[in-house]
Amino acid sequence: MKIVMPGGTGQVGTMLDRALSAAGHEVVVLTRQPRRPQDVAWDGVRLGPWAEVVDGADVVVNLAGRSVSCRYTPENLRAMMDSRVGSTRVVGEAIASARRPPKVWLQMSTATIYAHRFDAADDEATGVIGGTESGVPDYWAYSVEIAKNWERAQAEAATPDTRKVALRAAMVMSPDRGGVFDVLSRLVRLGLGGPVAGGAQYVSWIHEDDFVRAVEFLIAREDVEGAVNLAAPGPLPQREFMRVLRGAWGVPVGLPASRWMAEVGAVALRSDTELLLKSRRVVAGRLADAGFEFRWPGWEGAAGDLVRGARAARGRVGRPGVRVSGGRGWLRGSPRP
Repeated sequence: MKIVMPGGTGQVGTMLDRALSAAGHEVVVLTRQPRRPQDVAWDGVRLGPWAEVVDGADVVVNLAGRSVSCRYTPENLRAMMDSRVGSTRVVGEAIASARRPPKVWLQMSTATIYAHRFDAADDEATGVIGGTESGVPDYWAYSVEIAKNWERAQAEAATPDTRKVALRAAMVMSPDRGGVFDVLSRLVRLGLGGPVAGGAQYVSWIHEDDFVRAVEFLIAREDVEGAVNLAAPGPLPQREFMRVLRGAWGVPVGLPASRWMAEVGAVALRSDTELLLKSRRVVAGRLADAGFEFRWPGWEGAAGDLVRGARAARGRVGRPGVRVSGGRGWLRGSPRP
């Protein structure tokens, strides 16, 4: 298949590009700074020559948008909104103008669309959309508005011949450098991987293998459209999540952090406490109903596999080999990206 991936240079895009390319698909990444022969330049704002690669493609997977790994200042929040909504609209315009539009358009969204809650899990049918919770920072509602407008831009695109799926993804865990698993693992190894603000808030996650497999599953399932949660069936309170991760790394103790300590740490990491403090208890109801089976349903097994992958990656620096998602292991004879 020919798969066009706008914004495919981040952690998730790199992981997905690697796995789909290894599976034999032609992957074309749209990026502002092309570095490889197969990359195509775009600005994520307006139609241009890049739209030609959408015409005749089998699949579009749009991952474009300002990274959430930043301080949630008004300026950065507006940039998140504009980059996500604007790029989604222009992708829709490219698909609408194509003579041979792709059969399916997978659009990245986020599990952050759901409410901060502890009492029950959120699936697509019964989940509570956030934005009206009491006792949380006002800007958390803006994050939900970003997610809602992001999905609305796809839903309103005039693409009648293209099936549309919004991927409400939880945190994607891969052993690659710079990803969320890498950041959490560094905290653990520094002895800082304890509960934050009591640790009762839920963490939803998905292993990289299952993320790739879910994307492949949704491409193939012509009967599934609309919002789909991509999250493992075992969300955990943050204190338990970090306890398991400490165990996987063989670190017996993690210092706890209060809310104000989390604020200080977030400033130092140029991130935001919403990523640590918002309770995301999300499960993949529609995937389960469609018959998708998670390879890594529990965090203990997933964390152990990811730690082994991270250790192997460090040991393979300078050697041939590349980790490929989907359980395909290491492909010898190829340089690690």
